[in-house]
Amino acid sequence: LIPLAPLHNPANVTGIKVARSLRPDLPQVAVFDTAFHSTVPEAAARYAIDVETADRWGVRRYGFHGTSHAYVSRATAALLGKEPAEVNTIVLHLGNGASASAVRGGRCVETSMGLTPLEGLVMGTRSGDIDPAAVFHLSRVGGMSTDEIDTLLNKRSGLAGLCGDNDMREIGRRMAEGDPAAQLAFDIYIHRLRKYVGAYTAVLGRVDAIAFTAGVGENSAAVREAAMRGLTAFGIELDTVRNALRSATARLISARSSRVAVAVVPTDEELEIASQTFDLVSA
Repeated sequence: LIPLAPLHNPANVTGIKVARSLRPDLPQVAVFDTAFHSTVPEAAARYAIDVETADRWGVRRYGFHGTSHAYVSRATAALLGKEPAEVNTIVLHLGNGASASAVRGGRCVETSMGLTPLEGLVMGTRSGDIDPAAVFHLSRVGGMSTDEIDTLLNKRSGLAGLCGDNDMREIGRRMAEGDPAAQLAFDIYIHRLRKYVGAYTAVLGRVDAIAFTAGVGENSAAVREAAMRGLTAFGIELDTVRNALRSATARLISARSSRVAVAVVPTDEELEIASQTFDLVSA
Protein backbone atom coordinates (compact mmCIF):
# COMPACT_ATOMS: atom_id res chain seq x y z
CA LEU A 1 0.00 0.00 0.00
CA ILE A 2 3.03 2.32 0.19
CA PRO A 3 2.68 3.65 -3.40
CA LEU A 4 -0.87 4.84 -2.59
CA ALA A 5 0.32 6.94 0.37
CA PRO A 6 4.10 7.32 0.14
CA LEU A 7 4.28 10.06 2.76
CA HIS A 8 2.29 8.23 5.43
CA ASN A 9 2.35 4.46 5.06
CA PRO A 10 6.12 3.91 5.40
CA ALA A 11 6.06 5.57 8.82
CA ASN A 12 2.99 3.54 9.81
CA VAL A 13 4.69 0.30 8.78
CA THR A 14 7.75 1.28 10.84
CA GLY A 15 5.51 1.80 13.87
CA ILE A 16 3.95 -1.64 13.39
CA LYS A 17 7.35 -3.32 13.09
CA VAL A 18 8.73 -1.60 16.20
CA ALA A 19 5.61 -2.40 18.25
CA ARG A 20 5.75 -6.04 17.12
CA SER A 21 9.37 -6.22 18.21
CA LEU A 22 8.80 -4.61 21.61
CA ARG A 23 5.43 -6.17 22.47
CA PRO A 24 4.69 -9.18 20.28
CA ASP A 25 1.96 -10.19 22.77
CA LEU A 26 -0.20 -7.13 22.07
CA PRO A 27 -2.76 -7.12 19.26
CA GLN A 28 -2.35 -4.29 16.77
CA VAL A 29 -5.18 -2.52 14.98
CA ALA A 30 -4.75 -0.37 11.88
CA VAL A 31 -7.51 2.22 11.51
CA PHE A 32 -7.44 3.48 7.94
CA ASP A 33 -8.43 7.07 7.15
CA THR A 34 -10.10 5.73 4.00
CA ALA A 35 -12.23 3.04 5.68
CA PHE A 36 -15.36 5.14 6.28
CA HIS A 37 -15.50 5.90 2.56
CA SER A 38 -15.41 2.23 1.52
CA THR A 39 -19.22 2.31 1.31
CA VAL A 40 -19.15 4.84 -1.54
CA PRO A 41 -20.91 3.12 -4.48
CA GLU A 42 -18.98 2.22 -7.62
CA ALA A 43 -20.75 4.92 -9.61
CA ALA A 44 -19.13 7.51 -7.35
CA ALA A 45 -15.87 5.70 -6.55
CA ARG A 46 -14.75 4.95 -10.11
CA TYR A 47 -13.17 7.46 -12.46
CA ALA A 48 -14.23 7.32 -16.10
CA ILE A 49 -10.96 5.90 -17.40
CA ASP A 50 -10.07 2.53 -18.94
CA VAL A 51 -11.22 -0.07 -16.39
CA GLU A 52 -8.25 -2.43 -16.88
CA THR A 53 -5.75 0.38 -16.33
CA ALA A 54 -7.63 1.68 -13.31
CA ASP A 55 -7.83 -1.74 -11.69
CA ARG A 56 -4.20 -2.59 -12.40
CA TRP A 57 -2.91 0.53 -10.68
CA GLY A 58 -5.62 1.05 -8.07
CA VAL A 59 -6.89 4.31 -9.52
CA ARG A 60 -10.21 5.10 -7.85
CA ARG A 61 -11.72 7.39 -5.22
CA TYR A 62 -10.54 6.38 -1.75
CA GLY A 63 -11.32 9.54 0.22
CA PHE A 64 -9.59 10.71 3.39
CA HIS A 65 -10.37 12.26 6.79
CA GLY A 66 -12.56 9.19 7.26
CA THR A 67 -12.19 9.01 11.04
CA SER A 68 -13.36 12.63 11.29
CA HIS A 69 -16.31 12.16 8.92
CA ALA A 70 -17.38 9.02 10.79
CA TYR A 71 -17.21 10.67 14.21
CA VAL A 72 -18.86 13.93 13.15
CA SER A 73 -21.71 12.29 11.24
CA ARG A 74 -22.62 10.22 14.31
CA ALA A 75 -22.18 13.15 16.69
CA THR A 76 -24.44 15.26 14.47
CA ALA A 77 -27.18 12.63 14.65
CA ALA A 78 -26.81 12.55 18.44
CA LEU A 79 -27.08 16.35 18.55
CA LEU A 80 -30.42 16.03 16.75
CA GLY A 81 -31.55 13.30 19.15
CA LYS A 82 -31.63 10.68 16.40
CA GLU A 83 -29.87 7.49 15.40
CA PRO A 84 -27.29 7.77 12.57
CA ALA A 85 -29.47 5.53 10.39
CA GLU A 86 -32.20 8.20 10.48
CA VAL A 87 -30.07 11.14 9.33
CA ASN A 88 -28.64 12.34 6.02
CA THR A 89 -25.69 14.64 6.65
CA ILE A 90 -23.21 16.70 4.66
CA VAL A 91 -19.98 16.85 6.67
CA LEU A 92 -17.56 19.69 5.90
CA HIS A 93 -14.13 18.99 7.39
CA LEU A 94 -12.39 22.33 6.91
CA GLY A 95 -8.82 22.54 8.13
CA ASN A 96 -5.55 23.15 6.30
CA GLY A 97 -6.66 20.01 4.48
CA ALA A 98 -10.37 20.09 3.62
CA SER A 99 -12.91 17.54 2.47
CA ALA A 100 -16.65 17.05 2.21
CA SER A 101 -18.73 13.91 2.48
CA ALA A 102 -22.34 12.94 1.87
CA VAL A 103 -23.50 10.50 4.56
CA ARG A 104 -26.82 8.71 4.06
CA GLY A 105 -28.12 6.93 7.15
CA GLY A 106 -24.66 6.62 8.67
CA ARG A 107 -22.96 5.34 5.49
CA CYS A 108 -20.76 7.50 3.29
CA VAL A 109 -22.04 7.65 -0.30
CA GLU A 110 -19.77 10.38 -1.72
CA THR A 111 -16.63 12.25 -0.70
CA SER A 112 -14.56 15.01 -2.25
CA MET A 113 -10.99 13.68 -1.90
CA GLY A 114 -10.08 11.00 -4.41
CA LEU A 115 -7.10 8.79 -5.19
CA THR A 116 -5.07 11.26 -3.11
CA PRO A 117 -5.97 14.10 -0.71
CA LEU A 118 -5.42 16.61 -3.54
CA GLU A 119 -8.88 16.42 -5.12
CA GLY A 120 -11.92 18.41 -4.04
CA LEU A 121 -12.19 21.57 -1.99
CA VAL A 122 -9.74 24.47 -2.01
CA MET A 123 -7.32 23.89 0.89
CA GLY A 124 -4.54 25.69 2.68
CA THR A 125 -1.80 24.77 0.21
CA ARG A 126 -3.55 22.27 -2.13
CA SER A 127 -5.42 23.22 -5.28
CA GLY A 128 -8.35 20.85 -4.97
CA ASP A 129 -10.22 20.21 -8.24
CA ILE A 130 -8.28 21.15 -11.36
CA ASP A 131 -8.47 20.18 -15.03
CA PRO A 132 -6.03 17.24 -15.29
CA ALA A 133 -4.88 18.60 -18.63
CA ALA A 134 -3.38 21.55 -16.75
CA VAL A 135 -0.67 19.10 -15.66
CA PHE A 136 0.11 18.27 -19.31
CA HIS A 137 0.13 21.99 -20.17
CA LEU A 138 2.57 22.81 -17.36
CA SER A 139 4.82 19.97 -18.51
CA ARG A 140 4.72 20.57 -22.25
CA VAL A 141 4.51 24.36 -22.34
CA GLY A 142 5.92 25.34 -18.95
CA GLY A 143 8.71 22.76 -19.01
CA MET A 144 7.95 21.70 -15.43
CA SER A 145 8.91 18.25 -14.17
CA THR A 146 6.47 15.84 -12.51
CA ASP A 147 8.00 16.61 -9.11
CA GLU A 148 7.74 20.37 -9.70
CA ILE A 149 4.06 20.08 -10.64
CA ASP A 150 3.45 17.84 -7.61
CA THR A 151 5.02 20.49 -5.36
CA LEU A 152 3.02 23.25 -7.06
CA LEU A 153 -0.37 21.56 -6.62
CA ASN A 154 0.24 20.24 -3.10
CA LYS A 155 2.38 22.93 -1.47
CA ARG A 156 2.12 26.14 -3.50
CA SER A 157 -1.58 26.23 -4.33
CA GLY A 158 -4.87 26.64 -2.47
CA LEU A 159 -5.18 29.72 -0.29
CA ALA A 160 -1.40 30.09 -0.05
CA GLY A 161 -1.02 30.05 -3.80
CA LEU A 162 -3.82 32.55 -4.30
CA CYS A 163 -2.84 35.16 -1.71
CA GLY A 164 0.33 34.03 0.10
CA ASP A 165 -1.44 33.02 3.33
CA ASN A 166 -3.04 29.70 4.30
CA ASP A 167 -4.27 30.88 7.73
CA MET A 168 -7.94 31.88 7.48
CA ARG A 169 -7.51 34.27 10.42
CA GLU A 170 -4.81 36.21 8.57
CA ILE A 171 -6.87 36.18 5.39
CA GLY A 172 -9.81 37.60 7.35
CA ARG A 173 -7.60 40.37 8.75
CA ARG A 174 -6.35 41.24 5.28
CA MET A 175 -9.89 41.26 3.89
CA ALA A 176 -10.93 43.72 6.59
CA GLU A 177 -8.13 45.99 5.41
CA GLY A 178 -9.42 45.82 1.83
CA ASP A 179 -6.79 43.44 0.41
CA PRO A 180 -8.15 42.29 -2.99
CA ALA A 181 -5.94 39.16 -3.19
CA ALA A 182 -7.16 37.93 0.19
CA GLN A 183 -10.77 38.67 -0.78
CA LEU A 184 -10.44 36.75 -4.05
CA ALA A 185 -8.85 33.76 -2.27
CA PHE A 186 -11.73 33.72 0.21
CA ASP A 187 -14.31 34.00 -2.56
CA ILE A 188 -12.76 31.09 -4.51
CA TYR A 189 -12.65 28.99 -1.32
CA ILE A 190 -16.33 29.69 -0.58
CA HIS A 191 -17.43 29.18 -4.19
CA ARG A 192 -15.95 25.69 -4.27
CA LEU A 193 -17.46 24.87 -0.87
CA ARG A 194 -20.95 25.97 -1.90
CA LYS A 195 -20.67 24.01 -5.15
CA TYR A 196 -20.04 20.81 -3.18
CA VAL A 197 -22.91 21.52 -0.80
CA GLY A 198 -25.21 21.85 -3.80
CA ALA A 199 -23.87 18.70 -5.45
CA TYR A 200 -24.17 16.62 -2.29
CA THR A 201 -27.69 17.89 -1.73
CA ALA A 202 -28.52 16.39 -5.13
CA VAL A 203 -26.68 13.15 -4.27
CA LEU A 204 -28.55 12.70 -0.98
CA GLY A 205 -31.95 13.89 -2.18
CA ARG A 206 -32.89 14.79 1.40
CA VAL A 207 -30.48 16.64 3.67
CA ASP A 208 -31.21 16.70 7.39
CA ALA A 209 -28.02 18.38 8.58
CA ILE A 210 -24.85 20.14 7.49
CA ALA A 211 -21.97 19.83 9.96
CA PHE A 212 -18.91 22.08 10.03
CA THR A 213 -15.80 20.67 11.72
CA ALA A 214 -11.98 20.96 12.02
CA GLY A 215 -9.93 24.12 12.51
CA VAL A 216 -11.65 26.45 10.04
CA GLY A 217 -15.06 24.81 10.22
CA GLU A 218 -15.18 25.01 14.01
CA ASN A 219 -13.71 28.49 14.41
CA SER A 220 -14.52 30.67 11.40
CA ALA A 221 -18.00 32.18 11.67
CA ALA A 222 -17.24 34.13 8.47
CA VAL A 223 -16.64 30.95 6.44
CA ARG A 224 -19.79 29.30 7.78
CA GLU A 225 -21.91 32.38 7.10
CA ALA A 226 -20.59 32.86 3.57
CA ALA A 227 -20.95 29.16 2.73
CA MET A 228 -24.59 29.03 3.85
CA ARG A 229 -25.64 32.47 2.55
CA GLY A 230 -28.51 32.48 0.08
CA LEU A 231 -29.35 28.77 0.38
CA THR A 232 -32.90 29.24 1.65
CA ALA A 233 -34.18 27.46 -1.47
CA PHE A 234 -32.43 24.36 -0.06
CA GLY A 235 -34.13 24.88 3.29
CA ILE A 236 -30.95 26.24 4.88
CA GLU A 237 -31.18 29.28 7.14
CA LEU A 238 -28.40 30.38 9.48
CA ASP A 239 -28.93 32.14 12.81
CA THR A 240 -26.26 34.87 12.72
CA VAL A 241 -26.23 35.28 16.50
CA ARG A 242 -25.77 31.55 17.13
CA ASN A 243 -23.16 31.38 14.39
CA ALA A 244 -21.09 34.16 15.96
CA LEU A 245 -20.92 32.50 19.39
CA ARG A 246 -17.75 30.55 20.15
CA SER A 247 -17.97 27.25 21.99
CA ALA A 248 -15.93 24.07 22.34
CA THR A 249 -19.07 21.90 22.33
CA ALA A 250 -21.29 20.66 19.51
CA ARG A 251 -24.09 23.12 18.79
CA LEU A 252 -26.73 24.14 16.27
CA ILE A 253 -26.23 27.42 14.43
CA SER A 254 -29.26 27.21 12.13
CA ALA A 255 -32.37 29.35 12.53
CA ARG A 256 -35.34 27.65 14.19
CA SER A 257 -37.25 28.01 10.90
CA SER A 258 -34.50 26.18 8.93
CA ARG A 259 -35.60 22.83 7.45
CA VAL A 260 -31.96 21.70 7.44
CA ALA A 261 -30.07 21.74 10.71
CA VAL A 262 -26.67 23.46 10.49
CA ALA A 263 -24.23 22.46 13.21
CA VAL A 264 -20.71 23.03 14.43
CA VAL A 265 -19.36 19.71 15.69
CA PRO A 266 -15.79 19.56 17.06
CA THR A 267 -14.13 16.48 15.64
CA ASP A 268 -12.33 13.86 17.73
CA GLU A 269 -10.37 11.58 15.44
CA GLU A 270 -8.35 10.11 18.32
CA LEU A 271 -11.53 9.03 20.10
CA GLU A 272 -12.87 7.54 16.87
CA ILE A 273 -9.67 5.52 16.41
CA ALA A 274 -9.78 4.37 20.03
CA SER A 275 -13.46 3.41 19.75
CA GLN A 276 -12.97 1.40 16.57
CA THR A 277 -9.97 -0.34 18.12
CA PHE A 278 -11.88 -1.17 21.31
CA ASP A 279 -14.81 -2.54 19.32
CA LEU A 280 -12.50 -4.81 17.31
CA VAL A 281 -10.33 -6.19 20.11
CA SER A 282 -13.28 -6.75 22.45
CA ALA A 283 -15.46 -8.49 19.87
